[in-house]
Amino acid sequence: MKVSEIMGQSQTNSTKNDNKTLGKDDFLKLLVTQLKFQDPLKPMEDKEFIAQMAQFSSLEQMQNLNSSFKQFAESAELMLANQQSSLHEKLVSQAIGLIGKKVTAITESGEVTGLVNKIRMVDGIPKLLVNDQLISLSLVERIELNNPEAEAATNSEENEEDQERVESSE
Repeated sequence: MKVSEIMGQSQTNSTKNDNKTLGKDDFLKLLVTQLKFQDPLKPMEDKEFIAQMAQFSSLEQMQNLNSSFKQFAESAELMLANQQSSLHEKLVSQAIGLIGKKVTAITESGEVTGLVNKIRMVDGIPKLLVNDQLISLSLVERIELNNPEAEAATNSEENEEDQERVESSE
């Protein structure tokens, strides 16, 4: 049996596996077949055999490395997705915590100061509604924690809601 015939068989086996290159199993089959059909009067030299074994070892190490890189990439993608989800939750939580508080933000059009009335999601990112302007959280420079205006506005809104409930029940 000639080496070219053996190569043809190995390539056919590889193609069945939808793999266009020789794998380590194909390489090992080729080596065993080559040893089996070698000329007894001219056996393979030690140098050739060692070189082929070194190639086999190198091929196996590269395949293991490739597998490790794939696992690493999958883990990194999963970790990144988890971090992005956590960051999004933190941003929404921070925005909600600012509702009813007086903030000062520096925008391209200047300084904006006022109560945060609502938050709106714009492209999945929470924005603060201050004085009818959408403000990004990153633009907020100052937050007033004890704000009498916010308490008065909240109380007046509650009073209006209470009056509406009384009027609707009558």
